[in-house]
Amino acid sequence: MAQAFVNSKISPGKVVVFIKPTCPYCKKTQEILRQLPFKEGLLEFVDITATSNTDEIQDYLQQLTGARTVPRVFLGRDCIGGCSDLTALQQNGELVPRLKQIGALQ
Repeated sequence: MAQAFVNSKISPGKVVVFIKPTCPYCKKTQEILRQLPFKEGLLEFVDITATSNTDEIQDYLQQLTGARTVPRVFLGRDCIGGCSDLTALQQNGELVPRLKQIGALQ
């Protein structure tokens, strides 16, 4: 169930972030990404606490990405990591080019 749920969200050309609404790092990640001009429907924040299997989802994210912490940020099918990884990409100027590369920005 968790594997199918996660895999159904991740797709090429789309940015998907698995979050918990109370997590400060998730909030920071949302702030960074919401400032960018995404095409309609190509940025999705998935609240894993809205499901009944939060632990299973985090276990599968660990299998998939090497970490079960949130946020887990996917640029297309590639997991770039969490908030600090996203911030590093933004600070060194790589975030926007990578988002353009997958066709997510206007």
